[in-house]
Amino acid sequence: MKKFILALLLGISVNGFAQLIQFGPQVSYNITSPITDDFNSKSSGTGMGVAGFARVNLLLFYGQGEFGYAKSKFSVSQTGIGETEYEVSGTDATLIVGFKVVPLGKLGNIRIFAGYNWKNYSDINANNSLNYIALERNNSSILGGIGVDLWKLTIDYRYLAGITDLDPSGRDVKTGISNISLGFKFL
Repeated sequence: MKKFILALLLGISVNGFAQLIQFGPQVSYNITSPITDDFNSKSSGTGMGVAGFARVNLLLFYGQGEFGYAKSKFSVSQTGIGETEYEVSGTDATLIVGFKVVPLGKLGNIRIFAGYNWKNYSDINANNSLNYIALERNNSSILGGIGVDLWKLTIDYRYLAGITDLDPSGRDVKTGISNISLGFKFL
């Protein structure tokens, strides 16, 4: 009987822990747009990312951390100088605080969230017809978005507004990133 009660308590505590902490992998698709007034034209590019996430749930609130690798493309051009196409990739870390707006019971919930994102571009490839334009390796962004949890799947849309000036030459170049991610919760 003691073993049965111990097994029952262990099962309840594991289930409670699974509701408190969740983690798993995620993949993302992003559209990166340069935000600048110093260049004549600019164009968006797409990229992909992979990451792992861990979420701590506290009633209707939650905190989430993500760490992974992402790749993006975008371009800027200046009349008389040429166009520079960037392909950047590197480490991606995110901290999120959110609120479960519509709890759907065991099925899942609808969430809103805000947070901070840091990218370290370890690989910067710039293709320019005339001059090389350097790019800062670190990029900080604030983000906001909406997400849905259905069963063990998590689907998020977020917008990352860059706060770091990526062009060290004095021109103002920041990023605006629309990101859609799909994750799977192991717990």
